[in-house]
Amino acid sequence: MNVSYEKIPGIDREKLHAALGPVFAAHSVECVECIWRTDQGGWLLEISIERIERSASVEGSAPGYGVTIDLCADISRDLSAALDVADCIPHRYTLEVGSPGVERALYVRRDYERFAGQAARLKLSAPRAGQHVIFGMLRGLDDGRERSVLLETENGELASIELETIQSARILFEWKKGTGVRASARRSEQRTSGKPKKAQSPQRSR
Repeated sequence: MNVSYEKIPGIDREKLHAALGPVFAAHSVECVECIWRTDQGGWLLEISIERIERSASVEGSAPGYGVTIDLCADISRDLSAALDVADCIPHRYTLEVGSPGVERALYVRRDYERFAGQAARLKLSAPRAGQHVIFGMLRGLDDGRERSVLLETENGELASIELETIQSARILFEWKKGTGVRASARRSEQRTSGKPKKAQSPQRSR
């Protein structure tokens, strides 16, 4: 199972992936983020997904394309059942499934290839031309440098930037062009020492 970003302290990663992977495959989605954290309501397993299939159109390559509230609700239901069987999460928790949003974070090499043609903001660990933050258009991977990505900067320069120097990166959504979707579904799980009881919470968009 491919996950671009993962933070699951205290959870058995192998068991979790074994539970999640078949559900994602059945719905033809990939996991972008899998985060185990606390919020004001208690423990939260936060999962963001995106469609595997992409068209050649700009809209089809936009973050969140094809991720609807209904899809998130279906996946949330199936993940909840799979996690019950796996029993790999010891606490009472809320499961949230959604899209990574129109200003999706970029984590791994394949993200820069997938979203070529999108505007982006990159924060660098060392300044480039005196700047730690640069803006431009993603142009995919640098064929001549295995661990580098291409960015057409605001002044028209085609810059080759090593992945190791990128502290964080994010797509910049252009409202005049985009139609991105950010949807989510939540499901609460009551965990006790015996068989867990389920309590559904309302679905919501965010």
